[in-house]
Order: sequence, then C-alpha cells, then structure tokens
Amino acid sequence: MTLFARYFHTLRHLRPVQIYGRLWFRLYRPRPDSRPAPPLRVVAGGSWVAPPAGEPRLLGPVTFRFLDETRTLADPGDWNRPDWDKLWLYNLHYFDDLNAEEAGVRREWQCALIARWIADNPPGHGNGWEPYPLSLRIVNWVQWLLAGHAPQPSWLDSLAMQARYLARRLEWHLLGNHLFANAKALVHVGLFFDGSEADSWLATGLRVLDRQLPEQILPDGGHFELSPMYHAILLKDVLDLLNLAQVYPGRIGASQTAQWCDTASRMLDWLRAMTHPEGGFAFFNDAAFGIAPTLAELAGYARRLGMFAPAAALSEARGSTATPRFALLPDSGYARLQTGPAVLLVDVGMIGPEYLPGHAHADTLSFELSLFGQRVVVNSGTSCYGTGSERQRQRGTAAHNTVVVNGQDSSEVWGGFRVARRARPLGLRWGEEGAEAWIECGHDGYWRLPGRPLHFRRWQIGVAGLSIHDRIGGGCRHAVARYHFHPTVRVELNPDRQGGTLQLLDGTALAFRLATGAARMATTTWHPRFGTSEPNVCLEIPFNGPEAYFSIRW
Repeated sequence: MTLFARYFHTLRHLRPVQIYGRLWFRLYRPRPDSRPAPPLRVVAGGSWVAPPAGEPRLLGPVTFRFLDETRTLADPGDWNRPDWDKLWLYNLHYFDDLNAEEAGVRREWQCALIARWIADNPPGHGNGWEPYPLSLRIVNWVQWLLAGHAPQPSWLDSLAMQARYLARRLEWHLLGNHLFANAKALVHVGLFFDGSEADSWLATGLRVLDRQLPEQILPDGGHFELSPMYHAILLKDVLDLLNLAQVYPGRIGASQTAQWCDTASRMLDWLRAMTHPEGGFAFFNDAAFGIAPTLAELAGYARRLGMFAPAAALSEARGSTATPRFALLPDSGYARLQTGPAVLLVDVGMIGPEYLPGHAHADTLSFELSLFGQRVVVNSGTSCYGTGSERQRQRGTAAHNTVVVNGQDSSEVWGGFRVARRARPLGLRWGEEGAEAWIECGHDGYWRLPGRPLHFRRWQIGVAGLSIHDRIGGGCRHAVARYHFHPTVRVELNPDRQGGTLQLLDGTALAFRLATGAARMATTTWHPRFGTSEPNVCLEIPFNGPEAYFSIRW
C-alpha cells in the first residue's frame, strides 16, 4: 500500500472540525491569564462522595511510579524530559495520587508537589499545559479540595489560570474521550468557583456535554470508542458529574441530571456484560488493568451516590447456569454468551467510530473465554502507546483470537493511533438451541487482498464445551487461526498435533481438538497492565483448505 493510499484511507473518514481544528490548535496559542481567582462557590448541598480510589502513585516526596516504571523528579526540567516516555510524563502531570488509596498519609508531600508544579511549569509551556493532562489535573485538584483540604491562595490562582487556558484549548481536533475530559474539567471548575467567569466555564462544559454525551454513549450503553477500559473511565466521569450535581444543587438542570443518571445506569449494565467472572473487563481494543476502576468499584460508587446499580460482580460458580444466557450489545457489536461454567465474550462489530479509531485494534471476530471463574482465552492487552513496533504488534490481528489471512491485519492499523482500511461485519446471526447458544458473523477486512477473501466465524457454546468454525470465502494463499491462552493455563499438544489438553491454575483439565490440519504452539506475551509483559502460549492452527474447526471440552 502506498503512503498516499494509506493517508487517503485514513483521512477520508475525518470530520472537517478535526482537520481545520488541528490547524487552529497548532497555530493558536492563547496568552495565559494570571488574574486572581474568582471567589469560591458556597457548597449548599451534600458532602463530596469519595470516588473509587486508584493505586498510590507517589512513593516518596518526589518519587513516582507510573506504567510499571519508578522515577524521581530531581530537577525542574524533569517535568518535560525528552528521554522519558510521553505517557509517563502525562501521568506525572495528572496528580492522580491526590485521590488515590491512603492519600491522606501523603498530604505533606502532595501539598509540596502542588507548589512545586506551579513553580516549575510556566503557564502555557510544557506537557502539563496540554489540554488532556490539564483537564485531568483540574479535576483532581478540585476533587481533592472538595474532599476537605484547605487551599492556598496561590493554588486557587493557578487553578483559575489553568481553567482560563483550557477554555480556549478544547480538543475539537481530537473529539472523543479527550473532548469529554475537557468539558468535565470545565464543569468542575465552573461549579467550584463563583461569579460570571466561573458561570461561563460551567456553561461551556455543559454545552459540550450536551452534544457529546448522546454521541459518545451508544443506545446499548457502550462508549463509542469500544474499549472497555475507556468505557470505565467515561463511566466514572459521568458519576463524578452526578456527584457534583449533589454538592451544588440547583446549578445543573433537572433534565440534564436525569440524562446523566440514565446514561450511568446504561453504562453500568454494559460494563457488567463485558466483565469476566473474576471481576475484570475484557481486553478488546486498547485495554489494560490499573488505569480505570473495575465494575465493582464503579457500582459501589453509584450506590454511594444513591443510584440503583447492578451486582458488583458476576459470580458465576461452577455449573451455576444450566441454560444458556445470551446478551447482544447491538450498537457496540459485542455479545456475551454464558452457560454452565463458561462465559464467552465476542467481537462482531466495527472497530470503533469511523472518524475516531485511535484506540482500535485489528481484532474483528476475536473473543475471550472464562471457565470456572478463570480467564482461559485472552486477547493480548495493551502495554504501551506511541508509534513503536511493539505498539503496532499489539494492535495487530495476530495478537488477538481470530484469523490472520496472508499475514495481514484485518484492519490496517498504523502509526500508533491510525487506521486506514477497516474491517466491516457481515451477516450477523445468533440463536439458542436447547442447552446451547450460538452466534456467527463475517467481515470484509481482507477483501482488499488477492482473491478477495472474506472471513466467517461461528461460535457454539453449551454446558460441556465450545466449538469454533472458521471459513474463508474467496481465495487466499495462507490463513492461520490463533488462540492466546492466559499465562496460568498450561497447554500440551498431542503427538498428532490434532488435539491436546489445557490445565487451569486450579488443576482443572480441559481437552481441545481440531477437525482438520495440525496445530503448533508459539510463545507470545500478555499485557494486563501498561509497562507489563507476561509470557503466554498461543495455539496456531493453519488452515488446510477453506475451513478450520477448533473445540474445547470441559
């Protein structure tokens, strides 16, 4: 594919605002406004309800741990060190530790760090003044202060300066979760301060949310970027907004608050469907643990806010469901099939919104499987961002439980956050037959290749097993079905390489079989957290003809 064609197939999906917005964003640099902060708004409602607390990030007065890497802030220039990973530096500027577990014991360090950030980061310069870290820091500072910490006048002046700067740097060129974070920050600071200037921040934030919430949250409750991790982040955002509405009653309209409540309820239901029995969400598109709250944490937060919430976890015990349960998320393109000890989560949808596929992976028709409360078949997760080869590999089709044709990706992921030609689902069908449930779908992601191949897959699951039937329509030189197993699963091939055994961590033994061809095992890696790689086994099944069959029995 030529460079011109790659850019053409990438850029043709963008909205005009993303194109001229990028030019505006590069050329326009607002002048920081250092006027004193407005007065604080009187809290007339209930107390701030503590959101889910994240992991501690501050290990010492100036020592931090993000993305599995520990570094010390020794010099003012370290806030923007060019030899440190950009995402790590972003995390440094978020100030997540203010609201992390046992944050109170680090209060002295945190106060000193706020003062140091103000001193070391001149207004408008460096990573900390980019809109996304700026938004997250504003939210963290405001929530920390609402939790009862007394502010210094210099902190409030800086917070107001950051709000003024953000209000003129909204990320319309990126849209998606970035723009949502910008709006959320303006609502926070617009309610925290009083007066006409604060009211303008609040009005801007609410206006953006009015437009973005119905667009970003699909009718089935899923966030439109189709990453369970980002979905959980956005769900906490919506719950935080409801929290603010209770602290400052009467400042948010009743209809808007009702919309937020309905949205949060649908988002909780969606996350429940996309959560494995052990309590963690599935790894489709960009997803990893340690970044977003879990279903249990978010459901607990919703209950503390007075919302009705679904069960905090899906505790399917061994043999707890004798009949199949099928849940299709039609707007997101995900499905959950549950029967007996098994939970199957499958991807039968688009990779994401056409104009915003930055967090998409080439994972169409991939799936994850839990048995007896343990993850067994897993997508490879996400350990890094950026534009390097490892980021490219983790986004590629081969890192997921689906079929690779002619060594190509089903969607042309490239450049860290770009996608050219995309796979589109075809012929989705599903049903239940007695004690079994099934779903089948195809995609046209390989239509661009010689022979115009189409991939079709059928999953059928019952109380005693799962079978997968893959078929390639059209012609192709080579096709391989790949199945990645959790690092705790021990995989052994029979001598004929047409079957074998899987041993789970608790000792449960499973059998797998191929109807045609011979399997081989490869060592790959699983990435449950940013900065983390764990070795695991991938079973590769080359096609011997146009079809391949794989089954697991328990």
